[in-house]
Amino acid sequence: MKINEPGFMPQEEHLLVPIQPESVLIGIPKEQSEFENRVALTPEGVYLLVERGHSVVVEQGAGISSGYTDLEYSEVGGIISSNRDEIFDCQLVVKVAKPCAEEIKLFKPGQILLSAIDINSLDQEYINSLRKKGVTAFNYSKIIDEEGRASFVRSMSEIAGNESITLAMEYLNSLSGGLGYSMAGVTGVPPLEVVILGAGTVGTVAARLAVALGAKVKVFDSSLTRLQRLRDHIGADVYTCTIQPRILSNAIKECNVAIGAMRPVNGRSPMIISTEMVSSMQEKSIIIDVSIDNGGCFETSELRTLESPNYIKHGVIHYSVPNIASRVSRTASFALNNLTSSFILRIGEEGGIENALNRNEFLRKGIYIYKGTITHREMAEPYGIPFTEIDLLL
Repeated sequence: MKINEPGFMPQEEHLLVPIQPESVLIGIPKEQSEFENRVALTPEGVYLLVERGHSVVVEQGAGISSGYTDLEYSEVGGIISSNRDEIFDCQLVVKVAKPCAEEIKLFKPGQILLSAIDINSLDQEYINSLRKKGVTAFNYSKIIDEEGRASFVRSMSEIAGNESITLAMEYLNSLSGGLGYSMAGVTGVPPLEVVILGAGTVGTVAARLAVALGAKVKVFDSSLTRLQRLRDHIGADVYTCTIQPRILSNAIKECNVAIGAMRPVNGRSPMIISTEMVSSMQEKSIIIDVSIDNGGCFETSELRTLESPNYIKHGVIHYSVPNIASRVSRTASFALNNLTSSFILRIGEEGGIENALNRNEFLRKGIYIYKGTITHREMAEPYGIPFTEIDLLL
């Protein structure tokens, strides 16, 4: 190639165009998923967005399960509508659970969807039906902040960690058919023994609360680094150990409460507690498998709902519901609201979704469909669906 050929010629410099803030029309549909009690935006979030020049259309009754009335939304500037078509005509639709088949039919090309999805629970028909609508879709779980943390996952994990101990306390009492123990320490009474599998956010929060109540807590994890971090956070009052089969087996046999909170590996939580180990536990002991949404840590775990959350197997009380945070829907909704409102504000401040994606890597991490094109490898490859990295589409 010669020096005067185009490849070597000076090229014009592309300057960033000054940002013009853009108002966003947001739709909040009422959740159709059974036992999903959370809402993506609270009245506080709607007030903030309306104050910044955005418009929010709220489906009638969308916040009822979280304790928010239509009046509360309307008083802060939300537009209440009983017409689902009007909600799904909005530029941006925000919801908690993935859209159902009937909701997908209402989407139109160019719309933006923000919701939580579990990639492992999707099938090819669902993916194709959403892709063919030509939408741009974001997954709460994959959006990261400026420090590289998945805020949605962390917030819901904190809630799940606290609720796992609350649930254990409920099922321990005699009226619930439990052992009749109190987790709270009592002078002169031996402490309750709690085993926690996993030293991530769920495990750390659960261990902190159990220790504070006076329980004897043992935490197991495959990562020494995570165990060290947990111990630094909680202190020397918690026993930590890597996954050593004999030690773990003895701990499970002796404990009153076992909580599963292992991080998934290749999309699935490691199943480290066998049926034999569960059968060795004392009768009326409790298993809370928080990892059930990724397959569960216990061989005896069964996917349940909030309507029928518990069952007994080998004499042990099991609780294995994936959306534990829905038990405390108001707290969970407020946590969701923090993420949703900041997501929308960023889109508006950056002058629209295109500018926001170009300028913010943490937003790009959360996208899985861009204008009908799959951008997430893990979603596309199992079904042979073509995908394109988001950076190549912008």
